[in-house]
Amino acid sequence: MVQRRKPIIAANWKMYKTPDEGKIFAEGFSLDAAIAQEVEVVICPPFTVIPAIGEVLKEKGIKWGAQNLYPAVEGAFTGEISPLMLKDLGCTYVIIGHSERRQIMGETDDFIRKKVIAAFTYDLLPIFCVGETLEQRKANQTEEVCSNQILQGLDGIKSEDIARMVIAYEPVWAIGTGVNASPEDAEKTIAFLRQLISEKWGKEAGEAVRIQYGGSVKPGNIKELMNCANIDGALVGGASLKVDSFYEIVRCAGEEAKKHGV
Repeated sequence: MVQRRKPIIAANWKMYKTPDEGKIFAEGFSLDAAIAQEVEVVICPPFTVIPAIGEVLKEKGIKWGAQNLYPAVEGAFTGEISPLMLKDLGCTYVIIGHSERRQIMGETDDFIRKKVIAAFTYDLLPIFCVGETLEQRKANQTEEVCSNQILQGLDGIKSEDIARMVIAYEPVWAIGTGVNASPEDAEKTIAFLRQLISEKWGKEAGEAVRIQYGGSVKPGNIKELMNCANIDGALVGGASLKVDSFYEIVRCAGEEAKKHGV
């Protein structure tokens, strides 16, 4: 029987919201004490919004993170932001390897691995994203693609660090399309990834690492996803931009976690 872990629901705001809009969201979003005990909540806004929401979220016991970093402390890297800068802004988490960065910005597994190392060096926890395209899925390459992304992107990372990070399985064909993987398909792939981690980094790391599902997560499908033994929460895009829909996702995740005695 797989040990259940405390779920983590993370909001990826992508390139949405000004500082004022982010602050309005943060002020309007609160967690009931009972929910806060059952589920961890993280909000990852654009860089410009982090200072505007940090103090508000801190008072509410909600963590925040960033959507990217550059794997250097400082230097001539125009337009980039360092892990030290994110740490100074109070970030706990940082999203690394999102498919939009891989596909639009051309980030390679080796470059992503350097980002993971930089995050851990400055005590930031990666939310490490993996996922296959529709073409790869149709070719039955889901497990091959995702395992390669993990084995190359996390090569050299210590078992104890694997155990405390977060992995997000986000099939590219489900991101922003309104079409999500079925709970059965998501569970199958995430169970495969957990077994892969257990084999590479040890059973303890495999049982401890939290693996989320991401891709058109909504209030209407979060319960089914959270009923799966290996799915430890969600990385939420569009539905995280509105207080009501994101709160409902968090609430449902907390209720399901309580049922399972997490």
